[in-house]
Amino acid sequence: MEQIMSGIIQRDAHEREFHQALREVLDSVKPVIDRNPEYRKQAVLERIAEPERVVMFRVPWVDDQGQVRVNRGFRVEMSSVIGPYKGGLRFHPSVTLSIIKFLAFEQVFKNSLTTLAMGGGKGGSDFNPKGKSDGEVMRFCQSFMMELFRHIGPNTDVPAGDIGVGAREIGYLFGMYRKLRNEFTGVLTGKSLNWGGSLIRPEATGYGAVYFACEMLAVRGQTIEGTTCLVSGSGNVAQYAVEKILDLGGRVVTLSDSSGYIYDEEGIDAEKLAYVMHLKNVLRGRIHEYADKYPGAVYTETDPELDHNPLWAHRADCAFPCATQNEINEKDAANLIKGGVTLVCEGANMPSTPGAIDLYMEHGLMFGPGKAANAGGVAVSGLEMAQNSMRLHWPREEVDQRLRQIMKNIHKTCLDAAARYGKEEDYLDGANIAGFVKVVNAMLDQGVV
Repeated sequence: MEQIMSGIIQRDAHEREFHQALREVLDSVKPVIDRNPEYRKQAVLERIAEPERVVMFRVPWVDDQGQVRVNRGFRVEMSSVIGPYKGGLRFHPSVTLSIIKFLAFEQVFKNSLTTLAMGGGKGGSDFNPKGKSDGEVMRFCQSFMMELFRHIGPNTDVPAGDIGVGAREIGYLFGMYRKLRNEFTGVLTGKSLNWGGSLIRPEATGYGAVYFACEMLAVRGQTIEGTTCLVSGSGNVAQYAVEKILDLGGRVVTLSDSSGYIYDEEGIDAEKLAYVMHLKNVLRGRIHEYADKYPGAVYTETDPELDHNPLWAHRADCAFPCATQNEINEKDAANLIKGGVTLVCEGANMPSTPGAIDLYMEHGLMFGPGKAANAGGVAVSGLEMAQNSMRLHWPREEVDQRLRQIMKNIHKTCLDAAARYGKEEDYLDGANIAGFVKVVNAMLDQGVV
């Protein structure tokens, strides 16, 4: 294991996020490798850690002042052994090859856990849609798709949205794909409802994380009703996590964006949530405006000098990190424990550092890792693909019921896999082991390719 890890670190020295994601899986699956010597002989670890394909390309576009700009585009097609590559596109200044590789690697196991026929991939660009006009975003998306279209298709690679890529961006991307290919196919998910999208898709990641949390709580005879919850982020995942927590009788007191966070001791009710949705989705405003609208809330600006995030220091029962990777470090985890939190359920991808996870485990917190807890988004993307293939449009209730059942099944799969290796109620090891075994067995079935 250490030889494999050190070799990858030596070869790709600057890909820290990818190393972190890989290390987590290798640590979890060591007992699986020990029980199955054939896995070593077939070098499954070396094969699963190497993407099947990496595409990098330049994206030139013209801003509203007529100035030519250039960004970098990525698509990492990690594994297609159980289905076409599936995973989102992220448009954010922080995007690097390491970020995209870690996300693609996580996506392989996440998609495996859904039981749907989807492989894993991820893509994006260091383009920042914030502050850009619709025309600028459209021109960027069209230029991006002029290269990406060569590498995707409904039976090859089906991208979706992620940070910075919502319904607007998906629409522009799909429009250019349709023009270039001269065909209307389900090549992107997260589409608008009137041209192939699925009901519940915008809500799916947030709803799914809450459904997973409910299953975790039920194991200990608890419910989310009456709990106080900390939620980070204020985008799609956070918004719908809050909505579902409210539906089930919980109370949410925080939301954030890159500029800072708000703490509303009275709770973010349905009316306040509707304001946040309008602020972020329509006005594209900042979270500090919430405190202007509701003076009872306190806004705290992000301080880059701090070695912790004060959002996680408030008293609560449950925490739902829904912003970005590594947003909870060891000091934040200590503050969560001190504040009475007993459950951490990840709506974002890898939002907890290894040190934070160690503290969760040491203190007996229920911990739902992102590859299991936030799989609801890609699960409903898979349902959107199925509807597109059949030219059907399922009602909201049916999609929501399917989503809840998928999250229930993922929860059981994690518990069962963990128990088989003596890791009772360890959702992290359970998710990694279950996802890993399905993927590597498919690899072995298909030969050395």
